Parts: sequence; structure tokens; C-alpha cells
Amino acid sequence: MLQSDSESSLSPVTADDLDLALQLTVAFLREAPPTAWAGKAGSLEWDCWETVEHLSDDLFAYAVQLGPKAPPLDGEVPFVWESRRPGGPANAVHADRAAGPAGLLQVLEACGALLIAMVRTTPPQARAYHAFGVSDPEGFAAMGIVETLVHAYDLAQGLGLAWNPPEDLCSRVLARLFPQASGATEPWPTLLWATGRGDLPGHPRLNTWRWDGTPRT
Repeated sequence: MLQSDSESSLSPVTADDLDLALQLTVAFLREAPPTAWAGKAGSLEWDCWETVEHLSDDLFAYAVQLGPKAPPLDGEVPFVWESRRPGGPANAVHADRAAGPAGLLQVLEACGALLIAMVRTTPPQARAYHAFGVSDPEGFAAMGIVETLVHAYDLAQGLGLAWNPPEDLCSRVLARLFPQASGATEPWPTLLWATGRGDLPGHPRLNTWRWDGTPRT
């Protein structure tokens, strides 16, 4: 089914959309064999455990960016982000490896819940800094969804699982963050292409990419 300018693709991205993306991802990751977490996550330089930590950290970082009464517009809330090994992801969030994969997924779910709550409760006129442009709560929800869906794709490759997120969810985040890519091709392959993870007929493969998180009028 090809995308169109449907109500689904043009409707706002919501906290419920982010909740759905998170819960689908957590449920799918629970199917992973316990021995698979040390393998590389797709084309990333991180293993699957580190990739879930990175995704958790993304969701946490977006939540705390919206947290102050006057969110910063010129930089990130100054948590310390650091790697546990050379080449590893620079995170503020690290899961206790003694807790195993179940504990790791609890960390992911908890960080996602923070962002969901912030999107629900932050006034829509609020603005906060992101490296790709100052954004609003809907924009941070959409960013959280893209991070979740595409890193789940990376993890699916490393863990040997199948991952196919809902088309309407992909359509809404494409319309919000990648409007130039929205409307002509199937949503999920288009989102993978827009984030440098796949080929799309009639389009050159992207070596660099970024979304447009600026608020929509």
C-alpha cells in the first residue's frame, strides 16, 4: 500500500503513538535468545546490548530536554554522557549487566515512559533544543518514535528477528520529520531510506541524513 495525503499521515504524532512504538519494540525484543545480545546490531559498531542502552539514552535525553520549566533553546541539559569502552555509545543511561536482558528491557521501557509522560504533560507551545533544530513536544515524540523503530531494525538484524512496524505509525513520523520523503512510497522502506538504512527505487542511497524537527504551524 502506497502512502497518500491521508488523515493518518497528516494527523499529529502523539504520546499514544510513542507508547505503541515502545511497547511493540519491547515485546519483540523479549523474543531474542539470551545468548544473542553480544552480536553487532546491524550496520552499527555497537553490540545489541549497547544499542538498547543507546536507544534508552535517546528517550531519556528527549524527556529531560523537555523537563525544565524553561527548557534550554541553545544546548542540551548538561548531563554527563560517556562511553564504557572506546567506540561505545556515549550515554548517561547504562543498564546493570547483572540484571540480564530482562533488566535491560526494563531500562528501555522506563526511559520510554519518561518521554511519553513528558509529551503528555508539556504544553504544546513549549520549545526545547535539539541538534537538528529547536522542537516542540510533538516533534520530540516523533523523534523518539523514529529512534525506536529504526534501532529496532538494527537490533532485528543482530538478533535474528523479524521487525515490521505499523505503516500508519511510519507515515505519521515521516510526515512530521521527513516531509520531503512522505507521500510517494511505502512508509516503512521510506523511513529506512530516510535514515540511511535502506535503498528506495528511484532515489540515491543516503550516506548522511537528518530530520526536520522544527514545529509545524
